[in-house]
Parts: sequence; structure tokens; C-alpha cells
Amino acid sequence: MEISRKRLREEVLERVKFMKTCVMARELCLLVRTQRAVLEPQDVKDICQYISELCYEEGCSEPSELCAKAAAAVVGNEEKYIDLCAQSCTKCGEARRPHQTKKEAYVT
Repeated sequence: MEISRKRLREEVLERVKFMKTCVMARELCLLVRTQRAVLEPQDVKDICQYISELCYEEGCSEPSELCAKAAAAVVGNEEKYIDLCAQSCTKCGEARRPHQTKKEAYVT
């Protein structure tokens, strides 16, 4: 019994970490991309840098680098920023998800 509890605990903690990093990064990215017209360039830059740190924390170096480049480009070249941000979001969407255990069907 204790072994299965430990395994479930590890799975839950992995899902929490995924939510704190990957899910939050994607949600913030989507929010910034859809609302960038009302945000100042410095706001976008700060948020993109934060997203880059979240991706880096999870070990997703490519999305992290792309987001960091987008943060740097937002002030000077909006077209480049939009392209880099889109690439970063795409790469982030391809990121790994924690393993979901399949629930066994209850049979009577």
C-alpha cells in the first residue's frame, strides 16, 4: 500500500510542477499575444522574460531561448517579436506532459 501511495504522490507532484511551469507559461504567452495591443512594450518584455525563466526551469531550453529573443525584440522589431513568440508557443505546445495513469474500469 505504501509503495502505491508513494508512486501516486510522485505523479501528483510532477503534475503540480507541470502546472506551475508549462501550463502557466503557455497561458501567459497566450494572454500576452492576444492582449499585446493594450500592453506597453516594456510590459510584454517583462512578461516574456518571466515566461522564458519558467520554460528554462522545466528544462525546455529551445522555447526558453526563443521567448528570451522575443523579449529582446519586442522593443525594436515588433514583426520579429511576433514571429519569435509564435515559434516559442509552438515549441512549448510540443513539450512533454506528465504521464497520466489510465483509470481502470470498475467491473461488477
